[in-house]
Amino acid sequence: MPRQRKPKLAVWKFASCDGCQLSLLDCEEELLAVVGEVEIAYFLEASRAVIKGPYDISLVEGSITTPHDEERIHQVRRMSKTVVTIGACATAGGIQALRNFTNVRDYIPLVYATPAFIHTLNKSTPIADHIFVDLELRGCPINKHQLVELLSAILNGRKPNLPQHSVCIECKQRGNVCVMVSQGLPCLGPVTQTGCDALCPEFLRGCFGCFGPKEMPNMASLASHWLKEGMAKPELVRRFRGFNAYAEPFRKESEAHEK
Repeated sequence: MPRQRKPKLAVWKFASCDGCQLSLLDCEEELLAVVGEVEIAYFLEASRAVIKGPYDISLVEGSITTPHDEERIHQVRRMSKTVVTIGACATAGGIQALRNFTNVRDYIPLVYATPAFIHTLNKSTPIADHIFVDLELRGCPINKHQLVELLSAILNGRKPNLPQHSVCIECKQRGNVCVMVSQGLPCLGPVTQTGCDALCPEFLRGCFGCFGPKEMPNMASLASHWLKEGMAKPELVRRFRGFNAYAEPFRKESEAHEK
């Protein structure tokens, strides 16, 4: 009886800091289990060995910021059965999407000695703006346990069990005292999807929105609360413009208070 072929896994990098790829390597014991079920065919962060596609699963980190990457992501889609975007850059444009609120051409001469050599798009955009994406995994960086759950779900033909609720729910589960109520700190927890184990509130800091907007977030209500507490509009805009600044709910709310 012929031996069943292992699914080929590829990991691709676009404009990003590599943090989400490192989360995969950080799986340690869990990674060994994953490796036993798939053939890692392309993962330059871990190995120079390359096995040609097509690939069963492609994990894509990073946003699209250059004309070259705009073409390359279509190549990834063509040779991948399942495409999964991982991290804030791939799912929402990342911190580099802050340039989308201004004219990037004004800044290139301030940074680069020879601006003519720089070929960049006007905006930093998520992968889904360019190709069809099968699944996405949020976070800056992603949660390694969620990554293992997602890969397990794909390999077993089921829907991944990933939470959609807010960081506030996780704070309650962990017994954290609300930092907005007790400390008067601005916190994006009410509108942010969980996945970080409420790390910042655990240490008496407001949530920075690393996992992007939760399901059906009430951005206007949170903004109204902040304004009633005396927050200036420029500060409110800055709060919504972090790691997921270009995620639609965050973007729309920040733009509503920018004028």
